[in-house]
Amino acid sequence: MGKGGGCVPSKKKVPPATADEAPRVAGDASIPALDNSPEAPALGADGVVTDPIAKLKIFIVFYSMYGHVEGLARRMKKGVDGVDGAEGVLFRVPETLPDEVLQQMKAPPKSDDIPEISAAELAIADGILFGFPTRYGCMSAQMKAFFDSTGQLWKEQQLAGKPAGFFVSTGTQGGGQETTAWTAITQLAHHGMLFVPIGYTFGAGMFKMDSIRGGSPYGAGVFAGDGTRQPSETELALAEHQGKYMAAVVKRLAQA
Repeated sequence: MGKGGGCVPSKKKVPPATADEAPRVAGDASIPALDNSPEAPALGADGVVTDPIAKLKIFIVFYSMYGHVEGLARRMKKGVDGVDGAEGVLFRVPETLPDEVLQQMKAPPKSDDIPEISAAELAIADGILFGFPTRYGCMSAQMKAFFDSTGQLWKEQQLAGKPAGFFVSTGTQGGGQETTAWTAITQLAHHGMLFVPIGYTFGAGMFKMDSIRGGSPYGAGVFAGDGTRQPSETELALAEHQGKYMAAVVKRLAQA
């Protein structure tokens, strides 16, 4: 697991104070004034100073050319953030196509509020959700190039044991909602990562037939059509559920 998972709060007993002496902590250092700032220590009823516990970091790492995968990623972060003690962090992988090609493909400019990630940064995540569009039933070249850059992490087994999941975008209903995720599992296997599918934990939403819906037991998904169709509320709700589900799994593993 990454840093922050399963840490045990340190405890410092406060010795009893006399009438002429203010309470002191170990090392004869004065107790800081308690306030609402993050730096102030938590003080229990029994006089125990408890260090704050860092939130578990769930990285949501994606590639999105036309915004469909990004839409799922943003909603997925909402699900992660809804779990106490977990925080979703959005990253995009580097683009491999030159600007002139992207312009010819009419790809919109990428938003500035989501930073690019380097392969080395994956090591500090407690769990990772990878999102990408399909290319003939497999992940896009941009995401594959990113995985190809993780050789040093593989050599040092930095990602071994980390939970990971997938979410995808396809153009048609037979375009790879399952196979795009299924063919990506090899990347996790070679790193020794733990694949976390959502199964049918979304409940009745997985069985809706009254509207077009992307997603599968492998993870959330969206049908992009010719590029003009945006994620439906059902598809976004499934993405939010996946974020919440992954955060809950990571939290349980951290507490084990």
